[in-house]
Amino acid sequence: MKHHTAIAIDLAKNSFQACQIKNYKPIRNKAYTRAKLIALLSKHPPCLVVMEACGSAHFWARTAEGMGHQAMIIAPKTVAAFRVGHKTDHNDAEAIAAALLHPGLKTVSPKTVEQQGLQSIERIREHLQDQRTATSNLIRSLVFEFGMTIPRGLKALRETLPLILEDAENELPMALRHELAELWHEYQLLTTRFTELEVRRDQLIKQHHICEKLMKLEGVGPVNALNLYLSLGNNGGNFANGREAAACIGLTPKQHSTGGKVVLGKIGKLSGNRRLRANLVQGARAVLKEVQRRGPANNKEAWINALIERRGFGKASVALANKTVRTAWAMLHNSEDYRGPQPLAACC
Repeated sequence: MKHHTAIAIDLAKNSFQACQIKNYKPIRNKAYTRAKLIALLSKHPPCLVVMEACGSAHFWARTAEGMGHQAMIIAPKTVAAFRVGHKTDHNDAEAIAAALLHPGLKTVSPKTVEQQGLQSIERIREHLQDQRTATSNLIRSLVFEFGMTIPRGLKALRETLPLILEDAENELPMALRHELAELWHEYQLLTTRFTELEVRRDQLIKQHHICEKLMKLEGVGPVNALNLYLSLGNNGGNFANGREAAACIGLTPKQHSTGGKVVLGKIGKLSGNRRLRANLVQGARAVLKEVQRRGPANNKEAWINALIERRGFGKASVALANKTVRTAWAMLHNSEDYRGPQPLAACC
């Protein structure tokens, strides 16, 4: 800790709780308004400013760094383990300060403005996708209540719903027909908005030199390239090594150890970055299917093929996704391009 001083801040919208630490001991813990917190950071000698990963954390980390401080962001799960008493702003600030002193502390690297901008665009895309899916499910469930079913897929919805609305002999009330037509129009607008945003996002990703490098990995398209970049950081600096990155995303089994014996558990679906993990595994499954279809063409695909035969398709997909994350981390950490696997020697 620089100069043995730090400021632990419990962030909020307008009221902030700041616990000041000197010589590893809290000396002041009080509430500040936004203006007064900025004044505190601007007047305070350079120190370590630590906060919990929550809304506006990256903004305040950049603000603190701009004033000459060293910023650190801690995961909420880590802070919760150090909270004593009820969940109050005062206790939360002290918990952040206590977590800071833990020797094995894992931190979250502050994001740049560019990274946050790309992340926000991706969040909007995911929101539109979720809204579109929810609207489709609502339409299907409403007509199902009147004994009509719509098969899966956009094509089936596009072809079947107009026929249902135009059929005067079914039991749909006239008022509901109008609302369903409006709901279908809303679905089409969401689809158009979603498609346009995807095109603009893909253009930004193709112009981004790091994402462009990551897209050369097997099973990595624009979505996975962007989310890998956001997760790993500019030079992979968010993690100490590739395995740590894969574990954080949720692509390694849980470990249970007692008496010197280590037991590997399952890969939990609720841990890590669930959306990124699901996308990476889905990309890996596409690669595995292609290898199974045409056979291995290089040493990596030969490894994939052998892994499928030995461990099964599902586990091989997760293993390839794990390898993809580790390779991506090494590429960013060493500032290298993807060299690609070696082709198999031609059989004589």
